[in-house]
Amino acid sequence: MIQMMHQMMLSDDSKKVQLNRDKLRCLYLDPFPRPSDRSPSSLRVASVPRKAYVDLVVIGGGPGGYVAAIKAAQLGMKTVCIEKNDTLGGTCLNVGCIPSKALLNNSHYLHMAQHDFANRGIDLPSPPKLNLEKMMEAKNNSVKGLTGGIAALFKANKVKHIQGHGTITGVNQVSVAKKDGSSEVVNARNILIASGSEVTPFPGITIDEKQIVSSTGALSLSQVPKKMVVIGAGVIGLELGSVWQRLGAQVTAIEYLGHVGGMGIDMEVSKLFQRTLTKQGFKFMLKTKVIGATKIGGSIKVDVEGVENGKKESMECDTLLVCVGRRPFTHNLGLQSVGISLDERGRVPVNQRFQTKVGSIYAIGDVIAGPMLAHKAEDEGILAVEGMAGGAVHIDYNCIPSVVYTHPEVAWVGKSEEQLKEEGVAYKIGKFPFVANSRAKTNNDQEGFVKVMADKNTDRLLGVHIIGPNAGEMIAEATLALEYGASAEDVARVCHPHPTLSEAFREANLAAYCGKAINSI
Repeated sequence: MIQMMHQMMLSDDSKKVQLNRDKLRCLYLDPFPRPSDRSPSSLRVASVPRKAYVDLVVIGGGPGGYVAAIKAAQLGMKTVCIEKNDTLGGTCLNVGCIPSKALLNNSHYLHMAQHDFANRGIDLPSPPKLNLEKMMEAKNNSVKGLTGGIAALFKANKVKHIQGHGTITGVNQVSVAKKDGSSEVVNARNILIASGSEVTPFPGITIDEKQIVSSTGALSLSQVPKKMVVIGAGVIGLELGSVWQRLGAQVTAIEYLGHVGGMGIDMEVSKLFQRTLTKQGFKFMLKTKVIGATKIGGSIKVDVEGVENGKKESMECDTLLVCVGRRPFTHNLGLQSVGISLDERGRVPVNQRFQTKVGSIYAIGDVIAGPMLAHKAEDEGILAVEGMAGGAVHIDYNCIPSVVYTHPEVAWVGKSEEQLKEEGVAYKIGKFPFVANSRAKTNNDQEGFVKVMADKNTDRLLGVHIIGPNAGEMIAEATLALEYGASAEDVARVCHPHPTLSEAFREANLAAYCGKAINSI
């Protein structure tokens, strides 16, 4: 009986979320009324026969776009995904997250072989050497496998893939310009913009992707530079700088701010992070701005100036890596033709359902407000299409984790201590060092700590910050705890397997909850 009731409940729930295709066909006009002056009637009349429409066209095949397209197809929508590049996956899979992690992982193995294996009782017959061509081949194979996997997922889920540049030419229409010069028009009930972002240019410095490179060029250098200067000590700069530092380059990172790790990082974590990377060979120039770069023969002269003292100096390098952030990619999307204006930072304004001011046009990912993270875009893509199908739309941006994939890794979710102070929130701190964790000790990888902050009155978790081994995986448990409103006591009372690094997270929560961890003095 209970099983029958459970099945009936599941059936009712699935009916609520399941797409009613006939109903959806009427939603090419705005289903969420707004003032008429914001939605001109001339923009909302569809003149194309209904039978020519698909349910959804997605502009962009990156993490947000391809996930949204697959989810839409799974909900029963006839879906088209337009991607301007040769392969699916966007920046993340092709020239971002995936290739950089391949290089980070394999360069770390080389570093261990050269500097750490002997301490672990592993004597190699000869000093290990870098085969850069082979390392790049391994990176490319990872990318090829994953981008090809998306194409297979599209086929399995019956998502139509069109290669070309998509431009919105009407509130229910996208024109695709293909590489061969031909074009194709797609008429859709709804349009989802998931066009991602591009590298932010640095004023006065021209990127050639050979000597002066962006993150894209830094993933495919043909040789290890003797000296590399990185403009920006944020996530991308530190990750790619770490790769080439491990492979033999002398790396100097120039950062305008007074700390490393970018925005959102806890300052206590940032300080240890900088000290650790410095011990590895990184050099940092903080509170310093680059005022110019000039090619001189085979090298580059970089001119810098102190932000506070105005002191000017110059340095030379073989490769200059520009990592000053990314900006929304909205080039030739046709937004103005349907009355959509960008905000002051070049982003597409949307409401809580990811709708623009035109009810049939939605936007997600890097082109809207919020952190430019692949997993954030994926969540938004799923929620946006579920909302189109009548489902609930809710996302807590405080529960979007961030990870820096260096060694040690750095990860955080929720508020930093600095944010809590600024907001006047009463909080308590629990910390636990990896040097006291049995798994970290046996792995001889024990630098760093777990830091949790909980509300002083309610014990509810407010923020978790980890620097140390496997931080990027451990932060998932912290994210789940914050998402469900867990207290420090809740985590402290959950049994964690021994010996694991995750025990450090439990111990930090124990310290926050009752003032003392078990395995630290």
